Amino acid sequence: MANMPDPAHARRDGSTGDGPAIRLVQSSSLATLVRREIERMILSGDLPGGAKLTEAPIAEQLGVSRGPVREAFRALEGSGLVHVEKNRGVYVRQISVDEADQIYELRAVLDEFVGRRLAESATAAQVRELRAIVERMETASANNDVDAYLAANLDFHDRMVELTGNAKLLQVYRRLVNELHLFRRATLQQGGALPVSSREHREIVDRIAARHAAAAGRAMHEHVQASRARMHKLCDPAPNSDAPAARRGARSRSAG
Repeated sequence: MANMPDPAHARRDGSTGDGPAIRLVQSSSLATLVRREIERMILSGDLPGGAKLTEAPIAEQLGVSRGPVREAFRALEGSGLVHVEKNRGVYVRQISVDEADQIYELRAVLDEFVGRRLAESATAAQVRELRAIVERMETASANNDVDAYLAANLDFHDRMVELTGNAKLLQVYRRLVNELHLFRRATLQQGGALPVSSREHREIVDRIAARHAAAAGRAMHEHVQASRARMHKLCDPAPNSDAPAARRGARSRSAG
C-alpha cells in the first residue's frame, strides 16, 4: 500500500521498530490495516464529522483495492465512527450536544465502576503501567501537544477498562469513546485544559494505588463530569447567551 503509514504507528503505545511492525503485518489482515488508517484519519480530524467516505478515492489514496475499504467501512460502522445512509453512502458520524450529554452520563456511571474495581483488584505492576501513561500525558501537557495527549488519554482509559477483565464492558466503552472523540479533542484544546486533565488522571491512579475504592470511583465520576462541563463551556461559551439557541447551533458539531 503505497501511502499506508508504517503499521507500527498503529500501536497505541507509540512504539516503533521492525519487530512490532513485522508482528503487526503478520497478525493483521489488509482490511484491518485499512480500517486502522481510516480510523486514524477520523480521530485526528483529517476526516471531519459529516464527511462522505467514498471507496474509490480512499482505495487509491491507500494503494489498495476497493474490497478492503468496503470491509473497513463495515467495521467502522460497528465501532460507531461512521454511519451508512441507504442509497447515499458512508459518512463520518456526527453527534449532537444532547446525545454527547447522554454518552457522558453513561460514561460517568461506567467509569465509577471501573475506578472501584481497579482499586480492589489492580496489581502493583498494573498501577505502575497506569502511572507511566499519566507521565506520557504530563509530558504532552508540558509541550502543549494535544495530539500526543489525546493518544495517551485514550490509552489510559482503554487500559483501565481492559484491566477490569470485563470484555463486554470494554466493547461498549470503546464505542462510547469513539462517539465522543471529536468533542474530547476540542475540549482539550481549550486553554489550560491539559494540565487540569492530567492532574485529574494522576489523582485517579493515586486513589487506585491507595486501595480506596469509593474515592477512586468518585474521582473517575468527577473526571467525566469535568470533561462534560468543558464540552458545554466550548459549545455555550457566553454564560448570558440564549442557551437553547446556542445548543441548537452546536448540534452540527461533530463528535465521532
